[in-house]
Amino acid sequence: MPAGLTKAAIVQAALDLLDEAGMDGLTVRALASRLGVQAPALYWHVPGKQALLDEMATQIWRRIGDVMTGLPGDLPWREVMATYAATVRTELLGHRDGAKAFSGTTLTDPAVVRRQEVTFENLTHQGFALEDAVRGLVLLHDFTIGFCVEEQAVAQVTASGDDRYSPERRAELIGPDTAPLAVEAGRVIFGDPGTRFTQLTGLLLDTIARMRTDGS
Repeated sequence: MPAGLTKAAIVQAALDLLDEAGMDGLTVRALASRLGVQAPALYWHVPGKQALLDEMATQIWRRIGDVMTGLPGDLPWREVMATYAATVRTELLGHRDGAKAFSGTTLTDPAVVRRQEVTFENLTHQGFALEDAVRGLVLLHDFTIGFCVEEQAVAQVTASGDDRYSPERRAELIGPDTAPLAVEAGRVIFGDPGTRFTQLTGLLLDTIARMRTDGS
């Protein structure tokens, strides 16, 4: 095993490579080349690409945990959950193909999982049964992952100069005189993603509120 080659260094190099080359360019061979080693040297720490993605995702969720455990213990539940969704989105969008890369991964550090205790304690103290608190967070988690997959895909196409997602082009193709409501809908569908995310998160929180003991 090459001196100085640590799991932390491998994970950071992999995150940097993901940002530069995306999921298609994130290979063990390319990562080894970046680190100046042969691919077998990486297998001391990560036996394959899925294990590498698991380690990368664990680092991302560690940062999410930093935010969540830093919240005040008496923060209202809506703000706790809204912060969770917003933080997940920020971290996923912070890396090229982040949502796609980290979907379906497994956390490798039990300490990251243990830190969730703080959030669960907060929510159960505010009227949620544990099962409902978990369901609410899973709902926000799954929504955010899917939202970010689509958001990143659209952003990459748009950044390439392709205007297929432009509301103006969509309106021209549909014909504003033929289907004016569909045209107007496009301005919502392809409007500012940050605004849309906040609005949709609010709708989900309204649904989650009904699972609390006092329904508020």
